[in-house]
This record gives sequence, structure tokens and C-alpha cells, in this order.
Amino acid sequence: MTAEKNTWLRTKLQFKGSVMKAIYKHILWCGAFGFVISVLYHFEQPVSQPILANVIPSIVLGLLLVFRTNTAYERFWEGRKCWGSLVNNTRNLARQIWVSIDEISPEDKDNKITALNLLVAFAVTTKLHLREEAVNSELEDLMPSSKYIKLKIMNNPPIEVAFWIGDYLQEQHHRNCLNSYQLTSMQELLNNLVDNLGACERILKTPMPLAYAIHLKQLLLLYCFLLPFQIVGTLGWWTGLISALVGFTVFGIEAIGLEIENPFGYDPNDLPLDAICATMKRNIDDLTTLTPNARSQSGNLTYEKS
Repeated sequence: MTAEKNTWLRTKLQFKGSVMKAIYKHILWCGAFGFVISVLYHFEQPVSQPILANVIPSIVLGLLLVFRTNTAYERFWEGRKCWGSLVNNTRNLARQIWVSIDEISPEDKDNKITALNLLVAFAVTTKLHLREEAVNSELEDLMPSSKYIKLKIMNNPPIEVAFWIGDYLQEQHHRNCLNSYQLTSMQELLNNLVDNLGACERILKTPMPLAYAIHLKQLLLLYCFLLPFQIVGTLGWWTGLISALVGFTVFGIEAIGLEIENPFGYDPNDLPLDAICATMKRNIDDLTTLTPNARSQSGNLTYEKS
């Protein structure tokens, strides 16, 4: 129970991952403006205007903020589902390549390992592509040097990696190391990987409509500007503090939407793509330590550590 309380307290006071850095200037301006209004009210200036509460009803602004946050979270969650699907499709395709493709010549096993590493390379290039970063040394150990050099000049590296994987599967089919049914199954999984890439690109290339974002910001500014005039007659010297708290609330919600609507970057609230790719690499390395050593008539396989 004590550990849970400590965790709750640390989370409440945690600065990293919060949106405080993005909105603290807005909060200070709201508080300062509210304080100015309270000073004017103290000197009996006609600044108390409760009727301004009807200009922008709180429920209208609340609904807009909820819609903004929900829309952003849908994008975040869809991005997570796409990467979850990418991980599953990679694991299934890697497993099928490893156990289904026959090894006729001595170098066939090395070629299979190269193909499995290309699956990891597809995930890494997808990550870099979504972050609009160039091909880097992270990929150098996952493919032959000739492919690595060629990949640097490609406009869409993940598509090129998918082409190499598909070309490898087709070659194994021509060598009779893979039958037509197995080829079809693997090509379908490869198509799913490309679909996952396309879904992530759709999220990245379809930002929140500019007119909606501008209108919401304008309403937020107008609401926070009018708020001190509404509450100064009741709160007096507390107007600045309450204005700052309201600014923290509304600007914070809007900033959260901005933070998570593109989930592929480096922000603390973005998807942990580096960790996901590292996990996929470990999965592939573990798979290559398994050797199919018996095939029953029903097609089931057993494994032993090599």
C-alpha cells in the first residue's frame, strides 16, 4: 500500500512526460492578467462583468476540448494497433520462413537468416520513415553492405525492404524449397506488413484540420481573456490564481491532444518504437537458435536448441 502511495505521489509530481513545459507561459499570462483585473477592481474600476459568462458557455468549450482529445487519442491508439499488427505479422512470417523453407545447399541457412534480419530492417526503416529520418547505421548489421548502400538513395526504404523479402520468397519457390500454398501464405503476411506501413503513413500525413485547430485556439484565448471579468466580483484577489488554474486545465487538455496526435516521434508520450524494434530483433535472434529436427506426416514440427 505504501509503495502504491509513493508511486501515486511520484506520478502526480512528475514533470517529464507532462505538458507543463508547453503551457507554463500560458498559465503565467492567465494568472498575471487575472491579477491585473483584480487590482483594477480593487480601485473600483468597472471591470466586473458577470454577463460575459454567456459569451462562450463552458459546456461548448468543454465539448470542443473533449472532441479534440478523443480525436488525437484515436490517432495514437490506431498507431499502436498498427505497430502491434506489424510485430505479429513479422513474427508469423519469420516463423514460417524458418521452418517451412527447405535448406538444399549449405548457404541456404545463411540466406534464411538474412531474410529474417530483413524483417527487422523493415520495422526499423518504417520507424525511420515515419520520423522522416535518413537511413542510418542502425540498419548496417541487418543486411548486406550492397543493400545498405542502395537503401540510402531510396525515397521509401520500407517498400524496398519489402520488395527484397518478396523477391527472396519467390526465388525459394522457383527452387522448389517452398510450395505454392506456403508462398501464398507468406506473401499475404508480407502484404499485411505493407498495409501496416500504409496505415501509419495515413496517420502521419493526415493532421488535424488547420481551421479546426485555429478556431479552438482562438476560443481558448477568448475564454481565458473574458474569465477574469466574470469572476473578479466574486473572488477579488483570488482572481489571478483561479484564472491560472483554469488556464492550466484548458490549455493542458489542448496540449495533450497536440502531444499524442503524432505518436511516432521521440516525445515521452509517443510510442516506444525503438524498444519495439529492439524486441523484434531479440525475437528473431531467439528464433534462429531453434532447429526444426523432425517433421511428422501431419506436418507438425518439434524444436530443439541448436
